[in-house]
Amino acid sequence: MKGTNVWIDEIHENSRYGLLGEILVKKKTAYQEIIIMKTEKYGNALMLDGCWMTSDKEEKYYHECLVHPALSSLKSIKNILVIGGGDGGTARECLKYKGVEHLDLVEIDKDVIELSKKYLKKINLSVWDDKRLKINYEDGNQWIKKANDNYYDAIFVDGSDPSEFSQGLFSAGFYKECKRALKDHGIFSTQSESPEAFTTIHVNIIKSIKQVFNCSSTMYSFVPFYPSGIWSWTFASNEKQEFLTPKSNEINSIESNCEIWSLDFQLGAFKMIPKKIIKKLS
Repeated sequence: MKGTNVWIDEIHENSRYGLLGEILVKKKTAYQEIIIMKTEKYGNALMLDGCWMTSDKEEKYYHECLVHPALSSLKSIKNILVIGGGDGGTARECLKYKGVEHLDLVEIDKDVIELSKKYLKKINLSVWDDKRLKINYEDGNQWIKKANDNYYDAIFVDGSDPSEFSQGLFSAGFYKECKRALKDHGIFSTQSESPEAFTTIHVNIIKSIKQVFNCSSTMYSFVPFYPSGIWSWTFASNEKQEFLTPKSNEINSIESNCEIWSLDFQLGAFKMIPKKIIKKLS
């Protein structure tokens, strides 16, 4: 019944991560089940196949950390690729940089974008009207295989947890294609799961990226309503990159317009790797 509040839980390893609210959308698409919920504390929240993806309140903890360590490290940013990210949050953060000329957003499920346009407006704001943004409804794996060599300044993977149709976005083969499509100075950025809730997946992602790219570094922070709270983002490049050294001449204005990310925040987050992860990686 519309207007009735119910509990919706993400179940992970005998733990429940739930929100109380009104279900606005519950739809099964060709790829996944989409639920959008209206809550008092978190605003509107998006769940895909039983996993919480984002919410009005929590999204900046995730999107700002995925984008700014990469883009603030680049002097020149013209072409960007975002794979996934149908809620629009990653594209929004990327398009804060005036130097960006073109952004390809590759989302496999059209319904995610269409429903986000209607129900997640606080996240995507006016990003869909930005003429620099081009939406492509396609499998990210197929898109990157067709991408030109040495084309993108930055590639962001804003996908859901590894599943039947997203597993390929966490493979060494996929990372090799991303490396090929990146410019020599380019930076690859991906969400790399939780070192606590998804330890094995997290370690495997980092190991696979280290096998492909010449250098990489992982940043740790928190997304409060994700399983276990702690999350990670891994950055990589073909050339040696100092992710803690901002090079963008727009950095002051970008930093002042963020709610979570800052240069000081980033400095600590890159040093926050749990000791148990260091042991597993070595």
